[in-house]
Amino acid sequence: MALLPRLRQLMRRPSSASRVGARRPTKASRRGDTLHEDALRSMLSDDPNNERAFQALAEIVRRRATEQVHEEDPLTAPNVEHERERAAELAVWALGEELAGNPRAWYPLIELARLSVDDDHDGTIRRLTTASERDASGTALAQALALLCEAGQPVEALNLGVGHWRPREHDPAVARQLVRAAVQAGRPLEAKQHLASLDLYPDQGRIAGLRAELTREVARAEQSITGT
Repeated sequence: MALLPRLRQLMRRPSSASRVGARRPTKASRRGDTLHEDALRSMLSDDPNNERAFQALAEIVRRRATEQVHEEDPLTAPNVEHERERAAELAVWALGEELAGNPRAWYPLIELARLSVDDDHDGTIRRLTTASERDASGTALAQALALLCEAGQPVEALNLGVGHWRPREHDPAVARQLVRAAVQAGRPLEAKQHLASLDLYPDQGRIAGLRAELTREVARAEQSITGT
């Protein structure tokens, strides 16, 4: 079952079934995990975009969620691993939604988009757009474009990038992702235009290597289209 339909199904159940991501003190709880989780949550409270802290906390909630799926019935044993993976995804989803409520948070939105990219196109674009708007550095935008390209949606990446990229201010990594999205979409001329926009970046020495790298990629794309 796709993630979002599964989420909606869980939301229609009694509330106790939809708290897979919540911390539940039990006799079986690992004290080390509890202390680690508290420390990670404190770090994420200070910086909701701390990727390492998010991934470490996500691993904890994933493991806790999978441990709550038991092989009670031998007839359902073949489905246990699937249910554990689904429970883990739901736990990370709950964590991402919790942290995304912080108006400074953009990384949790990227992770939510990653979970929804296969079955909720509009929601994914909305989350990536919000993430890009919350981050002035351009890092969120670069990650959003990469996610869409990895999902086979380079045109959507181009639409998002063109609407939000600020070449003078943003991390040059955005240019890399835009050029590659244009190449992936079969638009080498557009890739060339994005490459030319790097002229606006104030520190040209810093991006000399990136420019050379992307120039080669654009040239290869043009050659593949012309057949020369």
